Amino acid sequence: MHKISTALIAYGPWGILLLSLIDSMGIPIPAVMDFLLVGVAASSVTAPQHAYFTALLAVLGSTAGNILLFVGAKHGRTVLTKGNPGPGRFQVWFRRYGLLTVFVPAVTPVVPLPLKVFVISAGAFHTPFRRFLVVILLARVIRYFGEAWLGIQLGEDAKGFLIRNGWTLAGIALAMTLALVFLIRLNDRRRQAL
Repeated sequence: MHKISTALIAYGPWGILLLSLIDSMGIPIPAVMDFLLVGVAASSVTAPQHAYFTALLAVLGSTAGNILLFVGAKHGRTVLTKGNPGPGRFQVWFRRYGLLTVFVPAVTPVVPLPLKVFVISAGAFHTPFRRFLVVILLARVIRYFGEAWLGIQLGEDAKGFLIRNGWTLAGIALAMTLALVFLIRLNDRRRQAL
């Protein structure tokens, strides 16, 4: 996989498009996309449009890969299961918090949660496609355009910043997740009280 990644990197932004597609389809390439995007942005300080174009291609490739994984899981479950089995505990939990568990790992460069597991779960549990698409697009736009901006602002120190602050970013992602779960539960209690 390293040789393929290296070959795709040589094609510049178009290679990043293909690499993000491959990574999001289920073939893991940990942290490569983030470091590549930040590296491109760091070298594009005088031409920020190049960094943002690369971020756009990364968003498009990643979104397409996640859609393929989602659709594959959706149709795979339909083919493998006869009828519609009753919802299990994980399925009930996923219907309540599932898109949150897709959003958080999709938006953070540090991997606190395995995104592919939740994308597959979203497809298998027949999450509405539009909701899934909005969540993935929003998360990837924030992540990849944020990394492009960070690379432009910090220049060559951008990769070091991500490495030095990896645990902080993971903590922020975890705090965001816990805050959103708290808000969902609070909203559920208000609905039940009415």
